[in-house]
Amino acid sequence: MKYLALALLLCTQLHLLHGACFVPSLALSEDLSGCVDKDGTVHPFDSTWRTSDCLECTCNGCCETYARPVSFPKDCTMEFDNKNCKYKVFKKNDPTVPCPVFAEVGK
Repeated sequence: MKYLALALLLCTQLHLLHGACFVPSLALSEDLSGCVDKDGTVHPFDSTWRTSDCLECTCNGCCETYARPVSFPKDCTMEFDNKNCKYKVFKKNDPTVPCPVFAEVGK
C-alpha cells in the first residue's frame, strides 16, 4: 500500500521535472526579419540562441538550460557556474570536494 502511495505522489510531481520556460518581451526587428532580444540583438524567427544568463531562446520564448539541485547533503552548498551553465555542489568547508546530488529540477 505504501508503494502505491509513493507512486501516486511521484506522479503528481512530474511537473517539477521540466525546466522553467517563459515568454520574454521580445520586439519585432525594424525590417520585420526577426525578433530583438533584451540586449538588442536581432534573431531570425526560426533561430535558437543562448543568452548570457544561460537561457535557450527562440522568438516564441525562453527556457532554462540547466538543472537546479534540490537535494544534497547538509554540509554542502551549491553555486551557479555561469560559464558552463550548471550548478556545482561542493563541501561548505572545502570547495574542491564535490558533493552528491540526490535530486534536481529542470532541464
